[in-house]
Amino acid sequence: MTEIAPCDFIKSAQAFRLYGDPISSFTLYLHLALLYKTRALQFTPTDDPIPVVQFGPETVSGSREMMVRFIDEKLPQPPLMVAVEEGGETAVLVVKMVALQHRSVVWHLERMVRWSEDLVTRGGRRNGDPTMGSARMEARKFGKSYSQLLEVMVEHAQMEERVVFPLLETAERGLCKAANEEHGRDLPVMNGIREDIKSIGVLDTGSHDYREALRNLSTRLKSLLEHSKVHFQEEERDLLPLMEALELGKDQQLRVLEQCIDVMQGTHSHLFSFFVEGLLPREAMQYLDLIISCKEEKLVASMLRRIVE
Repeated sequence: MTEIAPCDFIKSAQAFRLYGDPISSFTLYLHLALLYKTRALQFTPTDDPIPVVQFGPETVSGSREMMVRFIDEKLPQPPLMVAVEEGGETAVLVVKMVALQHRSVVWHLERMVRWSEDLVTRGGRRNGDPTMGSARMEARKFGKSYSQLLEVMVEHAQMEERVVFPLLETAERGLCKAANEEHGRDLPVMNGIREDIKSIGVLDTGSHDYREALRNLSTRLKSLLEHSKVHFQEEERDLLPLMEALELGKDQQLRVLEQCIDVMQGTHSHLFSFFVEGLLPREAMQYLDLIISCKEEKLVASMLRRIVE
Protein backbone atom coordinates (compact mmCIF):
# COMPACT_ATOMS: atom_id res chain seq x y z
CA MET A 1 0.00 0.00 0.00
CA THR A 2 2.83 2.41 0.79
CA GLU A 3 4.72 1.70 -2.42
CA ILE A 4 2.05 2.22 -5.09
CA ALA A 5 3.63 3.30 -8.40
CA PRO A 6 2.50 6.68 -9.79
CA CYS A 7 1.06 5.01 -12.89
CA ASP A 8 -0.64 1.72 -13.60
CA PHE A 9 1.28 -0.21 -16.18
CA ILE A 10 3.11 -3.49 -16.55
CA LYS A 11 6.58 -3.27 -18.02
CA SER A 12 7.19 -5.16 -21.22
CA ALA A 13 9.53 -8.14 -21.36
CA GLN A 14 10.63 -7.16 -24.86
CA ALA A 15 14.36 -6.51 -24.99
CA PHE A 16 16.00 -3.20 -25.79
CA ARG A 17 19.75 -2.75 -26.09
CA LEU A 18 21.43 0.53 -25.16
CA TYR A 19 25.03 1.36 -26.08
CA GLY A 20 26.73 4.50 -24.82
CA ASP A 21 29.01 6.33 -22.44
CA PRO A 22 27.83 5.37 -18.92
CA ILE A 23 28.66 8.81 -17.48
CA SER A 24 27.02 10.82 -20.29
CA SER A 25 23.76 12.59 -19.45
CA PHE A 26 22.46 11.63 -22.92
CA THR A 27 23.03 7.92 -22.25
CA LEU A 28 21.62 8.15 -18.72
CA TYR A 29 18.55 9.98 -20.03
CA LEU A 30 17.82 7.16 -22.47
CA HIS A 31 18.64 4.57 -19.80
CA LEU A 32 15.92 6.06 -17.58
CA ALA A 33 13.45 6.20 -20.47
CA LEU A 34 14.01 2.52 -21.19
CA LEU A 35 13.72 1.54 -17.52
CA TYR A 36 10.19 2.93 -17.60
CA LYS A 37 9.40 0.66 -20.56
CA THR A 38 11.00 -2.74 -20.16
CA ARG A 39 12.30 -5.28 -17.69
CA ALA A 40 14.67 -6.61 -20.36
CA LEU A 41 17.09 -3.71 -20.85
CA GLN A 42 20.63 -4.69 -21.83
CA PHE A 43 23.16 -1.89 -21.42
CA THR A 44 26.63 -2.06 -22.96
CA PRO A 45 29.08 0.72 -21.98
CA THR A 46 31.05 2.30 -24.85
CA ASP A 47 33.25 5.36 -25.38
CA ASP A 48 30.93 6.76 -28.03
CA PRO A 49 29.47 10.14 -26.94
CA ILE A 50 26.34 9.47 -29.02
CA PRO A 51 24.27 6.57 -27.59
CA VAL A 52 22.64 3.92 -29.74
CA VAL A 53 19.34 2.12 -29.07
CA GLN A 54 18.58 -1.26 -30.64
CA PHE A 55 15.21 -2.98 -30.74
CA GLY A 56 15.23 -6.27 -32.62
CA PRO A 57 16.91 -5.66 -35.99
CA GLU A 58 16.34 -1.86 -35.80
CA THR A 59 19.06 0.47 -34.57
CA VAL A 60 18.64 4.21 -34.05
CA SER A 61 20.86 7.10 -33.04
CA GLY A 62 20.11 10.81 -33.11
CA SER A 63 18.58 13.56 -30.98
CA ARG A 64 16.98 12.90 -27.57
CA GLU A 65 13.54 13.66 -28.98
CA MET A 66 13.99 11.36 -31.98
CA MET A 67 15.22 8.46 -29.86
CA VAL A 68 12.48 8.79 -27.24
CA ARG A 69 9.91 8.90 -30.05
CA PHE A 70 11.41 5.68 -31.44
CA ILE A 71 11.15 4.04 -27.99
CA ASP A 72 7.52 5.20 -27.67
CA GLU A 73 6.65 3.81 -31.09
CA LYS A 74 8.07 0.38 -30.24
CA LEU A 75 6.57 0.21 -26.75
CA PRO A 76 3.72 2.73 -26.42
CA GLN A 77 3.07 2.16 -22.71
CA PRO A 78 3.73 4.10 -20.61
CA PRO A 79 3.99 7.08 -22.98
CA LEU A 80 7.08 9.26 -22.57
CA MET A 81 6.47 11.95 -25.18
CA VAL A 82 4.35 14.85 -23.98
CA ALA A 83 1.48 15.79 -26.25
CA VAL A 84 1.77 19.51 -26.99
CA GLU A 85 -1.44 21.23 -26.02
CA GLU A 86 -2.61 24.46 -27.57
CA GLY A 87 -0.15 27.14 -26.50
CA GLY A 88 2.03 24.52 -24.83
CA GLU A 89 5.10 25.25 -26.94
CA THR A 90 5.11 28.89 -25.87
CA ALA A 91 4.32 28.32 -22.18
CA VAL A 92 6.88 29.95 -19.86
CA LEU A 93 9.39 27.30 -18.81
CA VAL A 94 9.21 28.09 -15.11
CA VAL A 95 5.41 27.66 -15.23
CA LYS A 96 5.90 24.12 -16.51
CA MET A 97 8.43 23.42 -13.76
CA VAL A 98 6.23 24.75 -10.95
CA ALA A 99 3.21 22.78 -12.19
CA LEU A 100 5.22 19.54 -12.31
CA GLN A 101 6.48 20.16 -8.78
CA HIS A 102 2.87 20.54 -7.68
CA ARG A 103 2.08 17.13 -9.23
CA SER A 104 4.87 15.43 -7.33
CA VAL A 105 4.00 17.04 -3.99
CA VAL A 106 0.32 16.08 -4.31
CA TRP A 107 1.22 12.48 -5.21
CA HIS A 108 3.46 12.17 -2.18
CA LEU A 109 0.89 13.77 0.12
CA GLU A 110 -1.77 11.37 -1.14
CA ARG A 111 0.63 8.50 -0.48
CA MET A 112 1.26 9.71 3.08
CA VAL A 113 -2.50 9.98 3.67
CA ARG A 114 -3.09 6.41 2.42
CA TRP A 115 -0.23 5.18 4.58
CA SER A 116 -1.55 7.00 7.66
CA GLU A 117 -5.04 5.54 7.10
CA ASP A 118 -3.48 2.09 6.88
CA LEU A 119 -1.64 2.70 10.16
CA VAL A 120 -4.89 3.79 11.82
CA THR A 121 -6.68 0.68 10.57
CA ARG A 122 -3.98 -1.60 11.95
CA GLY A 123 -3.67 0.34 15.21
CA GLY A 124 -0.08 -0.69 15.90
CA ARG A 125 -0.10 -4.13 14.33
CA ARG A 126 2.55 -5.03 11.75
CA ASN A 127 1.41 -4.94 8.14
CA GLY A 128 3.02 -8.24 7.18
CA ASP A 129 5.52 -6.63 4.79
CA PRO A 130 9.02 -7.69 5.94
CA THR A 131 10.55 -4.57 4.35
CA MET A 132 8.58 -2.44 6.82
CA GLY A 133 9.85 -4.33 9.86
CA SER A 134 8.22 -3.86 13.27
CA ALA A 135 5.56 -1.24 14.00
CA ARG A 136 8.19 1.06 15.48
CA MET A 137 10.47 0.55 12.47
CA GLU A 138 7.59 1.40 10.16
CA ALA A 139 6.90 4.55 12.16
CA ARG A 140 10.50 5.63 11.59
CA LYS A 141 10.17 4.96 7.86
CA PHE A 142 6.97 7.00 7.84
CA GLY A 143 8.77 9.84 9.60
CA LYS A 144 11.67 9.73 7.15
CA SER A 145 9.32 9.83 4.16
CA TYR A 146 7.45 12.82 5.56
CA SER A 147 10.71 14.64 6.36
CA GLN A 148 11.78 14.22 2.73
CA LEU A 149 8.44 15.55 1.52
CA LEU A 150 8.63 18.46 3.97
CA GLU A 151 12.06 19.47 2.61
CA VAL A 152 10.73 19.43 -0.96
CA MET A 153 7.67 21.49 0.02
CA VAL A 154 9.73 24.06 1.93
CA GLU A 155 12.18 24.43 -0.95
CA HIS A 156 9.30 24.75 -3.41
CA ALA A 157 7.80 27.59 -1.35
CA GLN A 158 11.22 29.29 -1.06
CA MET A 159 11.70 29.03 -4.82
CA GLU A 160 8.38 30.75 -5.45
CA GLU A 161 9.05 33.44 -2.84
CA ARG A 162 12.60 34.20 -4.04
CA VAL A 163 12.25 33.81 -7.81
CA VAL A 164 8.70 33.50 -9.19
CA PHE A 165 6.75 35.93 -6.99
CA PRO A 166 9.32 38.78 -7.20
CA LEU A 167 9.12 38.58 -11.00
CA LEU A 168 5.35 38.94 -10.89
CA GLU A 169 5.59 41.73 -8.32
CA THR A 170 7.74 43.77 -10.71
CA ALA A 171 4.71 43.91 -13.01
CA GLU A 172 2.11 44.60 -10.31
CA ARG A 173 2.93 45.26 -6.68
CA GLY A 174 0.91 43.13 -4.23
CA LEU A 175 0.00 40.53 -6.85
CA CYS A 176 1.43 37.67 -4.77
CA LYS A 177 0.47 38.92 -1.32
CA ALA A 178 -2.20 36.26 -0.74
CA ALA A 179 0.07 33.43 -1.91
CA ASN A 180 2.89 34.61 0.35
CA GLU A 181 0.51 34.74 3.30
CA GLU A 182 -0.63 31.18 2.52
CA HIS A 183 2.99 30.02 2.68
CA GLY A 184 3.41 31.73 6.04
CA ARG A 185 0.37 29.90 7.44
CA ASP A 186 1.34 26.52 5.96
CA LEU A 187 4.85 26.21 7.41
CA PRO A 188 3.82 25.89 11.10
CA VAL A 189 1.23 23.27 10.09
CA MET A 190 3.78 21.22 8.16
CA ASN A 191 6.33 21.45 10.97
CA GLY A 192 3.63 20.53 13.48
CA ILE A 193 2.91 17.30 11.58
CA ARG A 194 6.59 16.42 11.75
CA GLU A 195 6.55 16.90 15.52
CA ASP A 196 3.40 14.74 15.79
CA ILE A 197 5.21 11.94 13.96
CA LYS A 198 8.16 12.22 16.34
CA SER A 199 5.79 11.98 19.32
CA ILE A 200 4.14 8.85 17.93
CA GLY A 201 7.56 7.24 17.63
CA VAL A 202 8.03 7.21 21.40
CA LEU A 203 4.53 5.99 22.36
CA ASP A 204 3.80 2.35 23.16
CA THR A 205 2.60 0.75 19.94
CA GLY A 206 -0.97 -0.46 20.22
CA SER A 207 -1.79 1.67 23.27
CA HIS A 208 -4.85 3.92 23.39
CA ASP A 209 -2.66 7.04 23.19
CA TYR A 210 -0.81 5.59 20.20
CA ARG A 211 -4.02 4.85 18.29
CA GLU A 212 -5.46 8.27 19.13
CA ALA A 213 -2.25 9.99 17.98
CA LEU A 214 -2.40 8.08 14.68
CA ARG A 215 -5.99 9.19 14.11
CA ASN A 216 -5.08 12.82 14.79
CA LEU A 217 -2.06 12.57 12.49
CA SER A 218 -4.15 11.10 9.69
CA THR A 219 -6.69 13.90 10.04
CA ARG A 220 -3.98 16.58 9.90
CA LEU A 221 -2.39 15.01 6.82
CA LYS A 222 -5.76 14.89 5.03
CA SER A 223 -6.31 18.55 5.86
CA LEU A 224 -2.83 19.46 4.55
CA LEU A 225 -3.48 17.51 1.36
CA GLU A 226 -6.79 19.23 0.63
CA HIS A 227 -5.40 22.66 1.48
CA SER A 228 -2.36 22.07 -0.75
CA LYS A 229 -4.54 21.01 -3.67
CA VAL A 230 -6.60 24.18 -3.40
CA HIS A 231 -3.48 26.35 -3.01
CA PHE A 232 -1.79 24.80 -6.05
CA GLN A 233 -4.96 25.12 -8.15
CA GLU A 234 -5.25 28.80 -7.24
CA GLU A 235 -1.62 29.44 -8.19
CA GLU A 236 -1.99 27.61 -11.51
CA ARG A 237 -5.27 29.40 -12.27
CA ASP A 238 -4.64 32.93 -10.99
CA LEU A 239 -0.89 33.58 -10.77
CA LEU A 240 1.20 31.40 -13.06
CA PRO A 241 -0.65 32.33 -16.30
CA LEU A 242 0.39 35.96 -15.65
CA MET A 243 4.02 34.96 -16.27
CA GLU A 244 3.13 35.06 -19.97
CA ALA A 245 2.46 38.80 -19.69
CA LEU A 246 6.06 39.44 -18.59
CA GLU A 247 7.16 38.52 -22.13
CA LEU A 248 10.44 36.97 -21.04
CA GLY A 249 12.82 36.04 -23.83
CA LYS A 250 14.18 32.50 -24.11
CA ASP A 251 17.50 33.41 -22.47
CA GLN A 252 15.68 35.15 -19.61
CA GLN A 253 13.46 32.11 -19.12
CA LEU A 254 16.48 29.83 -18.92
CA ARG A 255 18.12 32.09 -16.32
CA VAL A 256 14.93 32.06 -14.23
CA LEU A 257 14.74 28.28 -14.54
CA GLU A 258 18.34 27.94 -13.39
CA GLN A 259 17.67 30.20 -10.40
CA CYS A 260 14.70 28.01 -9.39
CA ILE A 261 16.83 24.87 -9.52
CA ASP A 262 19.62 26.54 -7.55
CA VAL A 263 17.20 27.53 -4.75
CA MET A 264 15.90 23.95 -4.52
CA GLN A 265 19.28 22.32 -3.96
CA GLY A 266 18.05 19.41 -1.84
CA THR A 267 15.24 18.55 -4.24
CA HIS A 268 17.69 18.42 -7.14
CA SER A 269 20.39 16.44 -5.35
CA HIS A 270 19.81 13.91 -2.55
CA LEU A 271 16.00 14.11 -2.86
CA PHE A 272 15.79 13.94 -6.64
CA SER A 273 14.86 10.25 -6.85
CA PHE A 274 12.20 10.82 -4.18
CA PHE A 275 10.84 13.82 -6.09
CA VAL A 276 10.74 12.05 -9.48
CA GLU A 277 8.92 9.09 -7.91
CA GLY A 278 5.84 11.31 -7.67
CA LEU A 279 5.72 12.00 -11.41
CA LEU A 280 4.30 9.99 -14.28
CA PRO A 281 6.99 8.75 -16.68
CA ARG A 282 6.18 11.41 -19.30
CA GLU A 283 6.18 14.09 -16.57
CA ALA A 284 9.56 12.91 -15.30
CA MET A 285 11.03 13.10 -18.81
CA GLN A 286 9.52 16.56 -19.30
CA TYR A 287 11.06 17.72 -16.02
CA LEU A 288 14.45 16.37 -17.06
CA ASP A 289 14.13 18.22 -20.38
CA LEU A 290 13.69 21.45 -18.43
CA ILE A 291 16.78 20.77 -16.34
CA ILE A 292 18.87 19.80 -19.37
CA SER A 293 17.88 23.07 -21.08
CA CYS A 294 19.60 25.23 -18.44
CA LYS A 295 22.18 23.21 -16.46
CA GLU A 296 25.61 21.92 -17.35
CA GLU A 297 26.29 18.33 -18.40
CA LYS A 298 28.08 17.27 -15.19
CA LEU A 299 25.20 18.26 -12.90
CA VAL A 300 22.55 16.70 -15.15
CA ALA A 301 24.49 13.43 -15.33
CA SER A 302 24.84 13.37 -11.53
CA MET A 303 21.09 13.84 -11.07
CA LEU A 304 20.27 11.13 -13.59
CA ARG A 305 22.66 8.65 -11.98
CA ARG A 306 20.76 9.05 -8.69
CA ILE A 307 17.63 7.71 -10.42
CA VAL A 308 19.11 5.10 -12.71
CA GLU A 309 21.32 3.52 -10.07
